[in-house]
Amino acid sequence: MKVQNKTDYLTGKASDNALLNEDEIRYLLEIPYNSLDAGYIMACANQLTRQACDGKAEVHAQVGMNLSPCPRNCLFCAFAEVNKIFTGKTELPVEEVVALARRAEAEGANALFFMATGDYPFERYIEYSHEVRRTLKPETVMVANVGDFTDRGARDLKDAGYSGIYHAVRLGEGRDTKIKPETRLRTFEVAKDAGLKLGTCVEPVGPEHTVDELLEKIIVGRDANPCYSGAARRISIPGCDLEKFGMINELHMAYIVAVTRLAMGLDIIGNCTHEPNVLGAAAGANLFWAEAGANPRDTNAETSEGRGLGVTVCRKLFAEADFEVLNGPSIIYGSNDSISLDTEITETATVPAPDAEL
Repeated sequence: MKVQNKTDYLTGKASDNALLNEDEIRYLLEIPYNSLDAGYIMACANQLTRQACDGKAEVHAQVGMNLSPCPRNCLFCAFAEVNKIFTGKTELPVEEVVALARRAEAEGANALFFMATGDYPFERYIEYSHEVRRTLKPETVMVANVGDFTDRGARDLKDAGYSGIYHAVRLGEGRDTKIKPETRLRTFEVAKDAGLKLGTCVEPVGPEHTVDELLEKIIVGRDANPCYSGAARRISIPGCDLEKFGMINELHMAYIVAVTRLAMGLDIIGNCTHEPNVLGAAAGANLFWAEAGANPRDTNAETSEGRGLGVTVCRKLFAEADFEVLNGPSIIYGSNDSISLDTEITETATVPAPDAEL
C-alpha cells in the first residue's frame, strides 16, 4: 500500500505554507475518511498544527449566560423556538457569571468566552461584560460569542475588554437558520475593523452536507483571515427537523478537521474542533472548549451536568493526544491589547495548572 502521489504533493505544498486552491481542497475532501490517504493527511495536519502553534494546545472556557426560545430558529440549536426544547426564559445573574468565569480562570482556561442567545439584549451583555472584566486578572483574555452586531456594537465590545469574537457563517445559513450569510459576514467586518480578532469554524457538520458545502465554508473562513478555524460536528437535538440526518462519527469529523488545517495555511495558528475528543486533537485540533451554563447542543439547562466538559477534562484529552496545554493567556487571541482602559494593567502572570474541574 502507498499514499497517492497527489496526496503526498498536496500535504507537502501545505507544509511549505503554500495555500491550496479550491480544486485541491475538494480533492482532499473527496478522499474516503477511513482510507490510508486520509490517515496520512491527518498525521500531516497534526504536524502542521504543532508547527504553527509551537506545540501548544489551548482550552477556552465558555459561560452560557442565558436560555431563551430564540426567534432566529437555527434548526440545529437547542435554543431555537421551533425546537421547543426550552419554553421559558432564564438568565444567569451577573454574580453567577462572575463566579463561573473566575473559576475557569483559576483552573487554567486560556481564554473565557461569554455566550448569549441571538435575542439577548446587547446592552445588558455589554453591562455584564464590564462587571466581569473588573473581577478578572488583567491578562485574562475575554471572547464574545453573541449574535450579529453593528460597528458601534463592535466598539462597545472592544471597550468592554474583549480581545475577539467567535462568529461563523454556519452550514445551512439562511436555509436552516433565519439569518442571512451576508449578515454574518458583515459582523466579521465590523469586528475586525474595531480591532477584535475573529475565531471561526466550519460547523455544524452533518452527514447530509456535501463536499461543495464544506469547501465553501472552508474558503469563507480562510478569506476572513481568522486567528483560528477548524470544524465541528452537529449534535442531534431530539425532535429537531435535522435529527433525521443523524450525526457523522468522530473519525469523519477528525478528517474534516485535518483538511481544514491543511487548507488554512500556517499563519492561522489555531485549529479547533467541538465537542472535545482525542481523535480531533490527533488530527490537528489544538483548541477545545470547556462549557458551563447554557449550551446550544444540550437539552440540559446546566451543561456541566450534561454534555459540557470541564477545563481539567479537556486538558486530559489533549494529554492523551500528546499535546502540551499552554499555561497562561491565549496566544491564539493574544492578550492585553484590547483590555478596557478602566482595568488596571499589571504584569502578565502564568496561570497555574488546574486541579479542579469546571
